[in-house]
Amino acid sequence: MSEQTGKIGWIDITVDDANGLRDFYADVVGLVPDAVSMGEYDDFNMTMPASGEPVCGICHARGSNRDLPGGWMVYFVVDDVDASAAACTAKGGNVLVEPRGLAGGRFCVLEDPSGATAALYQP
Repeated sequence: MSEQTGKIGWIDITVDDANGLRDFYADVVGLVPDAVSMGEYDDFNMTMPASGEPVCGICHARGSNRDLPGGWMVYFVVDDVDASAAACTAKGGNVLVEPRGLAGGRFCVLEDPSGATAALYQP
């Protein structure tokens, strides 16, 4: 087990109007947007103004994100995303997005037995 196992490694939100939500969090919280090219459009890493450190993402509900559930999604770091997805199903949850590549690692999206969604990320 790595030192990072169980850590919240990222949080993002997928919405119809990422540009509008980007501006909302820039104006309300003071986060600074950093565009992430998705080809024909940009999603955004939102960064801390003093350090430039990315703290969350705001994504368009397009392309590979079009079927993701709405609301802020937390990404838990796991050692083996495939094994964790199998454990989710075995323990009464559902895998909503099957394990696939993301940012040099792998992730999946699950629904726990209470109906809450979360993502699992394996660096």
